[in-house]
Amino acid sequence: LSLGEAKNLPTYPGPNKMRDCYCTVNLDQEEVFRTKIVEKSLCPFYGEDFYCEIPRTFRHLSFYIFDRDVFRRDSIIGKVAIQKEDLQKYHNRDTWFQLQHVDADSEVQGKVHLELRLSEVITDTGVVCHKLATRVLECQGLPIVNGQCDPYATVTLAGPSRQVLHMQESEAKKTKVKKKTNNPHFDEVFYFEVTRPSSYNKKSHFDIEDVDEVDKMEIRVDLWNASNLKFGDEFLGELRLPLKFLRQSSSYEAWYFLQPRDNGNKSLKPDDLGSLRLNVVYTEDHVFSSDYYSPLRDILLKSADVEPVSASAAHILGEVCREKQEAAIPLVRLFLHYGRIVPFISAIANAEVKRTQDPNTIFRGNSLTSKCIDETMKLAGMHYLQVTLKPIIDEICQVHKPCEIDPVKLKDGENLENNRENLRQYVDRIFTVITKSGVSCPTVMCDIFFSLRESAAKRFQGDLDVRYTAVSSFIFLRFFAPAILSPNLFQLTPHHPDPQTSRTLTLISKTIQTLGSLSKSKSANFKESYMATFYDYFNEQKYADAVKNFLDLISSSGRRDHKSIEQPILLKEGFMIKRAQGRKRFGMKNFKKRWFRLTNHEFTYQKSKGDHPLCSIPIENILAVERLEEESFKMKNMFQVIQPERRVLYIQANNCVEAKDWIDILTKVSQCNKKRLTVYHPSAYLNGHWLCCKATADNTPGCTPCTGGLPANIQLDIDGDRETERIYSLFNLYMPKLEKMQEACGSKSVYDGPEEEEYSTFIIDDPKETYKTLKLIIEGVGTLEQEHAQYKRDKFKKTKYGSQEHPIGDKSFQTYIRQQSEISAHSI
Repeated sequence: LSLGEAKNLPTYPGPNKMRDCYCTVNLDQEEVFRTKIVEKSLCPFYGEDFYCEIPRTFRHLSFYIFDRDVFRRDSIIGKVAIQKEDLQKYHNRDTWFQLQHVDADSEVQGKVHLELRLSEVITDTGVVCHKLATRVLECQGLPIVNGQCDPYATVTLAGPSRQVLHMQESEAKKTKVKKKTNNPHFDEVFYFEVTRPSSYNKKSHFDIEDVDEVDKMEIRVDLWNASNLKFGDEFLGELRLPLKFLRQSSSYEAWYFLQPRDNGNKSLKPDDLGSLRLNVVYTEDHVFSSDYYSPLRDILLKSADVEPVSASAAHILGEVCREKQEAAIPLVRLFLHYGRIVPFISAIANAEVKRTQDPNTIFRGNSLTSKCIDETMKLAGMHYLQVTLKPIIDEICQVHKPCEIDPVKLKDGENLENNRENLRQYVDRIFTVITKSGVSCPTVMCDIFFSLRESAAKRFQGDLDVRYTAVSSFIFLRFFAPAILSPNLFQLTPHHPDPQTSRTLTLISKTIQTLGSLSKSKSANFKESYMATFYDYFNEQKYADAVKNFLDLISSSGRRDHKSIEQPILLKEGFMIKRAQGRKRFGMKNFKKRWFRLTNHEFTYQKSKGDHPLCSIPIENILAVERLEEESFKMKNMFQVIQPERRVLYIQANNCVEAKDWIDILTKVSQCNKKRLTVYHPSAYLNGHWLCCKATADNTPGCTPCTGGLPANIQLDIDGDRETERIYSLFNLYMPKLEKMQEACGSKSVYDGPEEEEYSTFIIDDPKETYKTLKLIIEGVGTLEQEHAQYKRDKFKKTKYGSQEHPIGDKSFQTYIRQQSEISAHSI
């Protein structure tokens, strides 16, 4: 997601009219991300990106804009809610969305399970009447209102009165309130008399007259949150079902999505609240088991060995995709997973260097090579950045030293010389930590830099500096400089820095970029004269020498791996809530907020950041990390860390995305532990028994198999099948371009002349080889496409509309049914 900006927000009622706003990203109503607060603006610019894997089903992706007032209270201004099935419409396009009002009716979510039975009853006097039994079984995924959910349901039968035309309602019948759960089990039955008794001997007459009456009736189920406030209970959603459909079968049982109330008095115009600019890229892939992907995966993995490389499957993917980035992400992950990234990047870089005419423009374009190297550095170099830059960037964010050196932008009371000195010290320190960090540079990056240096030096033998600029254009321009400029995008800070810090980081980033570029006339690089003046500080030979030494070290093939002197690497940290483990004899087993830290050595928690750890669990003592079922403590997003002697630490994360991240990374670091468990208890041990299997001894072995393994390499947890499925989807999407490329190969082989104008967008060095690869790709994609179609047909046959997975009211399933019936009609 790219959260761009909001505009024309309603003014604040106070004298200054401006607002301090932030935006949250929610799956339904669960917050998974929050932007920085933009102060004093009605058109706040956020410019923040958020990427996550969605760990559960959802109906809406929602964005809320909040205003923080003087008393630090947050009030909602409005929201944008995009239905899951509409996400494709906006895929990868900047779109302005109108903000909508937020009220109970727009916040409906969740589903309800009902059973209805209509029966004829003959009374003692031989009279017949219709009775309706409504059984409310359970609900799932109700919204949590003001941090609580105590739901109950009311059931009403509504029908037209005989004398007057308006709807007449039966008395509402009410279930018991279920405390502290948004997945309540009610299992209560309510009876209604549907038709008035009529004499039994005139049965046919009764049928005709009263069945029409029944058809006009509807049963209404409303869900409410029992509030302890004086404003009354909150509406959670409703369901209206006409009894007409009970004519076919007298009994009916299904799941339904809850719907908002149909209150047609929406007086407010939708455009009162302003709008929000978003760019959402949403992909949903169905991944088969490994063997399905072998043919396509093999063609891709051979790419590094194909001569010329432009005829390889991976290079062709880069040629047909609209954005090179689209191709680079799954390719890099796939090649990293199979240990083939260095030969592949060496091959495409070598080909690009051969096409480059001027040594000064080497690797400056947005080519497949540069996008793949960027992506590799992002994946393999994340910890390298943490170790190198994080301490000093944290300090810059906390200390707020003034560093503005543009005389026009100086604030009152600031001294230009002092600011220059502050900035110079920061640049010096960052420059030193970078140029001294050569031994920490990940091996895979060094191997790539070695091949870039060799290719460049061979191609431009007269230019002695090209061996350095080829490497510095990546490590400085595309790795360190962007990480300093936007530390939040590289997980160096949790949020965007404030405007003053952001300006300081921009000035540092510009200077570091120029220092690393080794160009001859440095000062001429700057458009701004104040930057050229500032740069004079660094025009000494020692800086150029330090850069060259650093580049020599990270691009030499004989570089040794310094793993033996390994510092603990911080993998993840943040506040979560944990349940006391009962280590003290009389301690309360209550819940407390703690700051958790995970390194590759230990998992600890402390009262707040920087305190002494209250508890430390060595990685080798983590025997399993699993989700915890909600009913244990009536709390969502909980997981458990199981230690020796069946000691269990129960933790609640802030939201489902955070919970998944923690479980994944804890599982990864503890994957190779010798004593890892194979079974665990999905619920807690409370009141003398395990809630899951009811066993009474607290040392009873688990009743459920542990989740399957993950790769032990922390940095690169990659699923090769999933990346191949993504590449298949891209090839499938760009099939017309693949076919066009085939034509271009034919045209190039036959005429090598003016005919090829329309095909000149593709790089084709060897038409015959390229044609061969294209044929294999198209066959492989075709086979997978048939598998997907078959899978959908089978799923379609097995899936019942109204089941728990596809409740009635599931629009995506209705669209899917329509598509399937069109396909089957077409094939007939």
